[in-house]
Amino acid sequence: MRLKAGFVAMAVMAAACDPQPAVNIDTPIPPLPGTETPAAAPGAQLTPEETAAGWKLLFNGTDLTGWKGYKKDAPGAGWAVENGELTLTAGGAGDIMTAEEFGPFELSLEWKISPNGNSGIIYLIKEDPAAENTYNTGPEMQVLDNDGHADGKFPTHRAGALYDFQTPPDGAVKPVGEWNEAVVRFSGSEIEHWLNGVLVSETNYGDDAWKAKVAATKFKQWPLFGTFASGHIALQDHGDRVWYRSIKIRPIQ
Repeated sequence: MRLKAGFVAMAVMAAACDPQPAVNIDTPIPPLPGTETPAAAPGAQLTPEETAAGWKLLFNGTDLTGWKGYKKDAPGAGWAVENGELTLTAGGAGDIMTAEEFGPFELSLEWKISPNGNSGIIYLIKEDPAAENTYNTGPEMQVLDNDGHADGKFPTHRAGALYDFQTPPDGAVKPVGEWNEAVVRFSGSEIEHWLNGVLVSETNYGDDAWKAKVAATKFKQWPLFGTFASGHIALQDHGDRVWYRSIKIRPIQ
């Protein structure tokens, strides 16, 4: 028994003296199960090139920081963040609006509308005591199910339109349920609407020709409409489910 115990002790000592494989201290340690960092929401980060070009995120993909209600300190309860997207879950929330004002600017975002749905992107908004709603001061880029919503019967009310001003070309909008890429460019004297890479609306702004165009629309009843060179940006509560993401802006000259 003593001899056997001695052999065991010698084996243990020999194993202890064997060289052990080197440990690479630069190799990252994998996270424990359940502690992995979640992937960033689509459009919730800027590339270095976008940052260098002056782009700024308006929506962080996590919460409603930087957003408020019209003439209110916080957004209505119907606005929420789901799966990294800004969405209207129930009507009656009122429009959601940036806390900051912008102009001139290039605004880029993606939107998706529900069947028969209606919403809009309104900009150059002022919280003036004489203006009851966002659209009393700010022009709108229409967000719409062209075929399912009654507004689609009016050419100047179709998706991408400078609402009530111009008829967008056919074929620019994607089918309901798919994401659309929208861009609003406001130079201070001109407005452009782009939808999925197509220029769908273009007009001068602020001059006599613009005033004549306003006078030919329903907006003529609001004297402050389309008169400001800067303002807030709002997403419209028209009572229908709508989704927005990848919302960013940069100043232009």
